[in-house]
Formats: sequence, structure tokens, C-alpha cells
Amino acid sequence: MALTLKNYQQQALDVLKNFFIQSRISDSKEAFEGIVNHPQAFAHERVSYIDFFPDSAADVPSVCLRVPTGGGKTLIAAHCIAETAQNYAGTNAPVVLWLVPSDAIRQQTLKALADVSHPYRQAVMQTYGDYVKVCDLDSLQTINPHDTGKSCLIIVTTIQAFNISKTEKRNVYAFFEELSPHFAGLTPQQEQGMERVDEATIKSQPYLTCNDIGRVKHSLANWFHLHRPIVILDEAHKNRTKLSFTTFSRLNPLCLVELTATPRGNNVLYSVSAAELKAEQMIKLPIVLTEHPDGWQACLRDAVLQRQQLEIDAQRDSQYIRPIVLVQAQPKGSEATVDVVRAHLINELNIDEHEIAVSTGSVKELNDVNLSAPDCPIRFVITVEALREGWDCPFAYVLASLQNMNSAVDVEQILGRVLRMPYARSRPVDSLNKAYAHVIAESTAQAAANLKDRMVNNMGFNRWEADIAFANNEQGRLDVTQEQNTTLTPRIVPEVAITLSHVPDTAHFPDEVNKAIQVLHTTGGGATILIKSGASEDTFKQVEHFVVGQTTKKKQAEVQEAFNNARAERQAAQAPEWYQTFALIPQLCLFADGEWQVVEKEVIENLVDFNLLKYPLNLAFNIREMANSYEIDMNIDGEHVTYRHIVTEQLNFNDMQSELTENDLVMWLDKQVRQQGITQSDMRSYLVKLMGYLQHERKFSLTALIRCQFQLAQAIREEISRLLTVARTEAFQGELFEQMTVAPELGQYNQFEFKAGQYPVRQAYRGSYAFNKHFYGQIDDLREKKTNGQDTEEFICARLIDLHPSVKQWVRNIPKQHNTSFWLPVASGYFYPDFVCELNDGSLVVIEYKGEHLVTNDDSKEKESVGLQWAKESQGSRRFIMVRSQKEDFQHRTIEQQLNEILA
Repeated sequence: MALTLKNYQQQALDVLKNFFIQSRISDSKEAFEGIVNHPQAFAHERVSYIDFFPDSAADVPSVCLRVPTGGGKTLIAAHCIAETAQNYAGTNAPVVLWLVPSDAIRQQTLKALADVSHPYRQAVMQTYGDYVKVCDLDSLQTINPHDTGKSCLIIVTTIQAFNISKTEKRNVYAFFEELSPHFAGLTPQQEQGMERVDEATIKSQPYLTCNDIGRVKHSLANWFHLHRPIVILDEAHKNRTKLSFTTFSRLNPLCLVELTATPRGNNVLYSVSAAELKAEQMIKLPIVLTEHPDGWQACLRDAVLQRQQLEIDAQRDSQYIRPIVLVQAQPKGSEATVDVVRAHLINELNIDEHEIAVSTGSVKELNDVNLSAPDCPIRFVITVEALREGWDCPFAYVLASLQNMNSAVDVEQILGRVLRMPYARSRPVDSLNKAYAHVIAESTAQAAANLKDRMVNNMGFNRWEADIAFANNEQGRLDVTQEQNTTLTPRIVPEVAITLSHVPDTAHFPDEVNKAIQVLHTTGGGATILIKSGASEDTFKQVEHFVVGQTTKKKQAEVQEAFNNARAERQAAQAPEWYQTFALIPQLCLFADGEWQVVEKEVIENLVDFNLLKYPLNLAFNIREMANSYEIDMNIDGEHVTYRHIVTEQLNFNDMQSELTENDLVMWLDKQVRQQGITQSDMRSYLVKLMGYLQHERKFSLTALIRCQFQLAQAIREEISRLLTVARTEAFQGELFEQMTVAPELGQYNQFEFKAGQYPVRQAYRGSYAFNKHFYGQIDDLREKKTNGQDTEEFICARLIDLHPSVKQWVRNIPKQHNTSFWLPVASGYFYPDFVCELNDGSLVVIEYKGEHLVTNDDSKEKESVGLQWAKESQGSRRFIMVRSQKEDFQHRTIEQQLNEILA
């Protein structure tokens, strides 16, 4: 059974699917920019699409999914195949070229995709069943021409197999007689753009003669050109050269789907945040960082003690966990080399030699070792630079880097191994939900600043995510495993480091400011300002004012951003989530089947007597045949759209007899449009009835419907979704709505909880105003300024909430995060209010802000109605308000006046 996708993984695939649907409607540029620049997207500045194939005769969509280290990029890539093939390629038997950065990754990916029990293979089999073939380039030569077009064919190789300026020097471009059957009977149009035999080819392959010059090469590259593969590009940031895209052009790809943690000029369609990985229990955070200014022996000693405590804690876990330390030794010629560290562990720290493994370029003691096996004794892995690519062990908990932080090589790559969460599930013992790093450094803040840079540049963390990834070892260097602090005393403001490209002049700083900071000179004439632990906000502002004021106008924005990041880091360390809880929030329920049930979308659908067959047959779908093309008109989301397809010859294909029958089409459509809550018998009956309607009343031939079956499936999905919304809307407008209420008996199952550490921010607030009462250390997607420099209305709203004396704490609610955000049911699905407040008296206030352009639409009216229904009959313990601009408010009240009335 295939792994259930995490929420962020499914959302990434949903956006990719929408992109490909829209690309067939218009083109890739319009589709991309329409998605990433949508008002509900997270791009704060308009993003433009880059066409990497400007010389191609066809539109070649090229988009990137950004997923940080530990987020399961390869699993997403496996699911991308079906989404791309079904929604853009229009085929049930795609040819997929899966490119990876190294031979080690190639072998691992091949092995996984060939194993029917592996999640990657199962992801592909969900759509194609047993009709999946996986091979490398060498095996491709043995593929029979008749096999192509009958199975999903995945070819895994490295980009290096193709990348070269002189193609005769790569076997992939060589002429192979074994491939000749694949090139039999090609039309001139199919041959267009293929490489042909020339004099250089004859020199490298002497069995060819001058008579072959001009002949299409029977090569692997031309085979790809013929079949227009879907290209999946893993670690895409490593292939951004001009030569790489020249290579892709030679292969004539249908589209390019890239995955990486660190985009470099890619068309980033969807970006996953590290906070989402944390909320989905994929990675361990925070990283508890301990600095050791007194040498590598102390660093190694404390890492050993840390691991011993974690192993004791792991005995309280129901699943087997054996915490492992990754030791980064110093290179040859240094003091703490691999051999010295190994001897020190055995002779000085009494570690059994069987518990130690070495993994370096020359010593590979981890090969074929399953570190997760209960009978594996290894508890320490010693390396120097990068561990073997693709190596993964979620039992790795502690990093001990014995190299100086300023010059450590590949430390971020080793740190990435420590972040994986065992079994991708939060552990019941809190210490096992964190990662631990022991480093040689004079200052924790300076060490953290160094690691943050590595995380941003190489691990896919945003700067604001890296800023909150570290927690200082507040209990001393050894004991960092105590359970979560239950006192109401906020944590001490941590030391923070601010990196500058210049050395600030502190001679005229007030004495109290100079006492609170330390200036460390860095290479290249720059400096790091350390603002010491416990410094007040007023002191921080003074340092900010002096330093920014000294900076040239050209660099001021950059320095201001550094201070904004530092302010957010200080604020995150004091967030209430770490020392108190948020009040439980009752959810709307319905009494059904003898019990109170939370009003999920499925609950409404189960209570509504939904029958596809009771609605009049209707489909926003049309085909118009022309001389050299046909257009398919559809209506998606209330907008008229048109698909355009080019037909190569002037024939009326729709009048031709199809080999497929109507039953074949119905069976195929049944798989494509299947919906939860609709039985297969009802769906089949609906599809049979729909086929009759389309052929007899709309006068489409069966061949015409088969030719555009993918667009037909999309039109049917949209129609069924529309009918379900109609049914739910009818229910919301009837007696069912009045029956929705908070259950008389409250329990865990019918109340929502904002949980510590589970706040999947995708775009963090980085304004100059310091919020004091937000429950989480970060605030999601809150923009301080408009483009004209004025404060945004939502920021004004948030600041007023934060300043209000009645508010104890509040949360900026994140939309479309069903498990970690508070939601209310609406006919179309779910409504995520903007702000949720807990007042000092324990009451709850839910606030939704609507701007002028949205305030009067039906959507807002429905949200307001359901919010008021949630607050109903609570004697003031639950309140809801739809805050409007002063211009649109019925009484012309300001935002502050509206909030004061509801918060008082």
C-alpha cells in the first residue's frame, strides 16, 4: 500500500496538476504567472516566467517544486509522473526521463523504482498498476518498439550521460543498429530536429560510410526526441548551465519538472517551508546548539553524554530508536583526525569498538549496513566531509563537528542527516523531537549564524526558518532533555548575531549600548555584531538605529533586513507556545447517527441525499473541428476557456471508427473521475447516461470523445464538483445549517487546539513592529506595508489586537492547513478565519478581515453567517466579527472601533 502523502506534498501536487491543466488551456507562461501571482499565493513581489526553451517550436513547460531537506522530494517526484501524464501529456503510457545528480543516486533510485514494495514504485503503480517498466540507458536499447506506448516507461540516469558539447563523445548520441526498429517508417515531421550522421560521426563510428551522411542517427538521444519524454530533474539546482538546457533541447522534452531544496533561477511553482515539514512531523526542530570553546575533546565528550541520555529517553518510546552521533572529524594533517577520534572514543570514553563505524572516501564501513535494524550495534559514525549521497538514517540525533565552524566542510550536509524524524512521526518523549549539535566555537550566536547560512544556501531553509531553527542549551552543556517548561516565566532573550559587510563605528554609542554588544571582525572587511543575551528591546532598537544610520543608502535595505530577522529571532524565543497553552476552541458539530460529529465536508455529504442521477445532464464542453486543428471549449471555475490541439493532416478524424468502445471509455473515465462518497455503481450509471447525452443530444462522435478523453475527464470532474457544491449549498440554506452548533459536551474530538511547534508558516512576517502576544514565534503571511508605503489593513488589525489590553494571546490563522489551523465549515469546503484570540477572561474571539473589493460578495456573507452560528448561544464566551474597512462598514466605524466593540 502506497504511503499516505503529507499535506504539503499533496498541495504541491495539486498546484502542479492545476498548472498543467492551465498550460493546456493557454500556455505555460500564463499558467505559471496566474498561479504564483494569484492574490492567495505567497509571492510578495510579482514573479515572471522564464522560458528555458525559447527556440522550441512547441511550448515546453518548465517548473520547479522547492522542498527543503527531509521533505520527501523523491516521493513527490514519483507522484509527479501521473499528474503530468494525465493532465498535460494526455497519455496512459508516458515515457519518463528521470535525471539524478550522481551515479550513487542513480543506483538507489533505480533499485527503489524497481522494487514493487517500495513507496516510490507504489506511487507510480497507483495509476499504472503492473504496466510499469523501469530501466537505465543501457537497458533501453533492449526495449521493443511495440512495448512503447503500452506501459509507463521510466528511464533513470544522470545528466552527465547527456551533457557534452561534442555529441560524438557520448554513447547516448552514437548510432546503434539495435535501435533501428524504433526509427522505421518515420514521417518527415517526426524526423525534424533529430541529429543526423555527419563526418564526425563516421570518424567515431568507422562502420558507417559516407553514404550514411544525412541519415537520422539511430541513437538513444533521437529515441528520446521521438517520444518527447516527461523529464523529472532531481537536485535541479545542480543543472543550471547553458549546456544543460542545450542538452534538454536535443531530447525534445514534453515538459520539465524540477525538484530541489535550493532553487537557482528556477521557475518555482510551489515552495514548501521547513515549518510545514515540522508540523507534519517529518523533521526534528529545534536544533539544540552547544558551543565548545575549550576544544574537540570536550565537544566529543558532551556529544557522547547527550547520546547516552537520549538512549535512556528512547526506552520510553513504543517504537525502537537507537540514537546515533555523527562525528565530523578533522581532515588529515590536523589534530582530531578519524583515527585519533576513533581511538579517543574507545580508550578515553569507553565506547565499544563495535558501536563505531567510519564512513570516508577511502573507508566505507556503512556499506550494506541497515542502521535502523534492532540488531545493529552502531551508535557512532565518524566522517570528515559529506556522507555518501542518499544515505539516510532517522536515528541520527547528535552532530559533533570537531572542525572550526568558520571553515567546516559540508557540515550542513551532515546536519541534514540529523534532522530526519524517526518513522516520520512526532515522538511522545519531547527530547526525541529535537536535534542536537555540538560545535567548536567561541559564541553560540556566531556558530548559529554560520550554520544558518549553510542551511539557507544548501538545505532549502528560508532565512526566517533558519533564524528560529536553533535553541540555546539553557540548562548547561549536558542536561538538555528535561520535559517542556511548565512555568509561566518567559525564556531569556537569546544572544543574536547580525552579519554586516562593514565594521560599524561604535565610538559614539552610549555606554549601556556598548556593554550589550560585541563586534567581531570577519574576513573581507566585514563584522558580526553580537547583541548579548537578555538585552532589552529598547537596547536592540538603539543598536538598530545607530548601525542602520551609519550604513550607506545602497546597503540600508540589506542591513535593515538583517535586524528584522534578528528581532524576529528574539521574539520567537519568547513566544508563549513554549511555556503556556492556548485555550481549546470548540468546533461546530451536528448530531447524527446517535452522536455529535464535527462538521467536516464528508459529514455534510453523508447527510445530504446526493444522487448524481437526479440532476439534469449538463457539461460545459464543446469540440469545434477546423482544417488543421480542433478546439475544446470548457468552463472551469466560471470562466470560459479553450484547449487548442494541432492536427497534422487535413482529415476528419472524428468520423473515423475507433478501436475503443463506449464501454472502454466509460471504464477509463470511471477511474479518472472517481469521487469519495459516490458509489462506483452510481458513477458508472452517471457516465453511461452522460455518454448517451453527449453522443445523441450533443452530437459528438465516440471517436471525438475518445480523442479528447483527458479534457473530457477534467470537464466531468468540474461538473461533479459543481453539483456537490450545489448539494452542500442547498443543505446550508436549509434546516441543516440551524442544526449546526457547538456540542453540549466538549472533548478532544470536538475541540481544536493550537499545539506548540505546529505552525506551518510559508511566508513569515518580517516587519519593524515587534508583536508581543502572538502565540507562535512566527506570524504567517502578514505584510506590514503596501506598495505605496502605507500600512496594510490586516497589519493594522493585527497590531490593534496585539495592543488590546483584553487580549491574552492570539494567532494569525494559516489557510488550507486543516490539521494545524482553526476552520469553520462552508458549502465549498472550509473557511479559515484570519485571527483567533484568547482573552484574559478565557473567552474566544474569531476575526475575519475583508477588504473593500471582497466585502459584499456572497462568499463573505456565508462566512459571516457560519461564524455567527459558531458564536451563537455561548453567552459571550465565543464571539465572531467580520471586520470591514471604514468605507464599507455599515456604521462607518474604523477598524479600531469595530475591534474594541468585540474585544471589550
